[in-house]
Amino acid sequence: MSFLDQLPLAILVIAALTLGLAPFVPEPHLWEKLKMLAAGNLVRPIDIFDLLMHAAPWLLLAAKLARMALARG
Repeated sequence: MSFLDQLPLAILVIAALTLGLAPFVPEPHLWEKLKMLAAGNLVRPIDIFDLLMHAAPWLLLAAKLARMALARG
C-alpha cells in the first residue's frame, strides 16, 4: 500500500481523465468497453486487455480516495 500512498492524487486524476477516457470521440473508450462487457461482446483478449488498461487509472484513483477516506475516519 505504500506504493498507493506515494502516488500524487493530482497525477491520478489527470491519468483517469486523459488515459482513462481517451479517445474521446465518438465516445470514451472505457465507456465503449463497458457497454461491450454488459452486452456480452467483450470476448477477444485484446478487448479485455484494452478494458483493463483504460480502467486502471480509475481503479487506482478509487483505491487512493478510499485509502484517504479510511485514514481520516
